[in-house]
Formats: sequence, structure tokens, C-alpha cells
Amino acid sequence: MACDIDVLKQVPLFGLLDNEELAVLAAQVELKTFAQRQRIYKMGDMARGAYVVVSGAVRVTTIDEDNQEVVVDQPGEGEFFGFASMLAQTPHQTEAMTTEETTCIEVDRKDIAVLLHRKPDAGLDMMAVLGRQFQSAQHLVRIRANRNANELIEEEATFGERIADGVAAFGGSWTFIIMFAMVLVIYAFINLQLRGRAWDPYPFILLNLFLSMLAAVQAPVIMMSQNRQDKKDRLRSELDFDVNRRAHTEIQGLAHKLNILGDRLGDIEDMLRTSSQM
Repeated sequence: MACDIDVLKQVPLFGLLDNEELAVLAAQVELKTFAQRQRIYKMGDMARGAYVVVSGAVRVTTIDEDNQEVVVDQPGEGEFFGFASMLAQTPHQTEAMTTEETTCIEVDRKDIAVLLHRKPDAGLDMMAVLGRQFQSAQHLVRIRANRNANELIEEEATFGERIADGVAAFGGSWTFIIMFAMVLVIYAFINLQLRGRAWDPYPFILLNLFLSMLAAVQAPVIMMSQNRQDKKDRLRSELDFDVNRRAHTEIQGLAHKLNILGDRLGDIEDMLRTSSQM
């Protein structure tokens, strides 16, 4: 399906192009409609073109080293995907699938080449847009890399979860144990001294009722806090595993470079030894 200039004007990637440049591009590109949960391309396919979302939504995923699916991007209206593989003419490293009925503009290298041949200044406009998005991505990665995972968990905690953490922290402290023991001793002492006038004579049935009610309320609250602590511990272990894996990769790279450097030094020594003998 042919593309209209007004559709291209809504795409930020082509936002700096003038009407003549948009007309040249509109004559080259195509509009394609995909059904819900339809795969646009799969990982390993040779990149024939890139896509710009006009309407709908797309889910771009990849598979990590643990064979787990990771969501790379979820482009919406006006956003693009698949451009890196298309420009480099390499197989796709991701898989794109629609999450609802989606209309996309399909752009390939020939379309870009025709536009740049007729309107060379359009390349600078497109590079400016891509450069802004690249800087935004770098800024986002830098922020995410510097943020503490525990701080993120605390920011996402609800009011009830914060109360549960506070109750668990206070209930497991010596302050609570000492205060609770003192209250029990004073309560029992007063009732024993009052004898017949005591509101809760021995064996302190009312006190046992209060203690049962306290335990019934405190137990699920403490379990809620323990679940949050398990979540934190699991996140820490995942981060430690990721750091160790990256460190292992870096060490392997350094070892490879050292081996290459050692081989080159050996070749230089052989050359010097040969030249001295001559």
C-alpha cells in the first residue's frame, strides 16, 4: 500500500524533512498492516527493511545467554525498530511481534538511497534525529546503571509494605522484647496484688486472648515483610551473577589480548635475535 505524506509527517524520524523530501520518500516506502500477535520478523532473518509504527504496538524481544526471553523495546506510534540491522545489512538480533493490529511503514536501504540521491540534505536531518535518540538511550542506560536496585524496590513499595517492614523490624528487636516482657510482668503483678478485685485473675485468660490476637495479626505482617526480603535477596543474587558473568568475559578478553601481546613480543625477540646473528 502506498504511503501518504501526512503519515510520514507524524513520524519523528522524518520530522525534519521538508515536503519535497517527504514526497520522494513517500513514493518509495510501503504501508503494511499486521494482525494481532503476528510476527514481523524473527531472530536470524536477514534484515530486508526497517519499520516505523503508524498505529498499534510492537514487542521486540531477544534471547539472552540463559535462554530467557528479554523485552528489548516496545515501540509505539511514531517509533521505529529494525533500523540498525537494515543499515548494517546483518541478520536481526531480535524478534518483533505485534501485540495488537498494527500498521507500519516499511523502509529499506534502497528507499533511503533514493532519498539521499535526490535530496542529500535529508541525510543530515535523519542523522540528527537518530543522534538525539542515541543520546537519550545512552542517558537512560547511564541512569539505570548507576541506580541502586534496593532503592528501586523501596520506591515501588506500597504503604502497606512499608508498615509491614516497620512492624517486622520493631517486632524482631530487643527493644520490643524488653518492653513486652515488662508489660507482661507489670500486668501479672497488678492482677496478683488485687486478688479478688483483679479484672483478669490468674490464670490470666484475658491476657491470653490479647496475646493470641496479637500473634494472629503479627504473623501475616511479618510473613509479608519476609517475602519482600526474599525478593531483595533474589535480586541481589541476580545482580551478582550478572556482574560475575561480565567480569568473566572481561577477564577472558584481557587474557586473549595478553596472549596476542606475548606472541608479538616473541616475534620481535626472534627478529632481533636473527638480525644480531646476521
